[in-house]
Amino acid sequence: MHRNAKSLIVVGDRVLIAIEDGEERSKVGLYLPPTAVDNQAVQGGRIVATGPGLPMPDPAEMGEEPWRTPRRETRFLPMQARVGDYALFFRRAGVEITFEGDRFLVVPQTAILALVREGTSDDEDV
Repeated sequence: MHRNAKSLIVVGDRVLIAIEDGEERSKVGLYLPPTAVDNQAVQGGRIVATGPGLPMPDPAEMGEEPWRTPRRETRFLPMQARVGDYALFFRRAGVEITFEGDRFLVVPQTAILALVREGTSDDEDV
């Protein structure tokens, strides 16, 4: 995410979420149960940036020649969450940060319960 010549880079399998205040109904139309809203256990927000995903070792480098110098080309398991998705996630798993005066949550992808994506076709993953 870029602002005023500064970049906020999300790493690993984390997502940067613009905080949405807890309500019974989210802006995209999801109804949250009163227990989730009261305890702030579940919260929703719009994803504004994602990390590259989980780094995966190259199977060819782990093989027969351990003395070889490994290549530095990192491969990643892609993220399921995308920029622009609405995420419903466990609030306690997130870390609140402030960047350029705006509040965000950094949340691991494993804490996301559901994604709402506009314009999804049947052959795409959710």
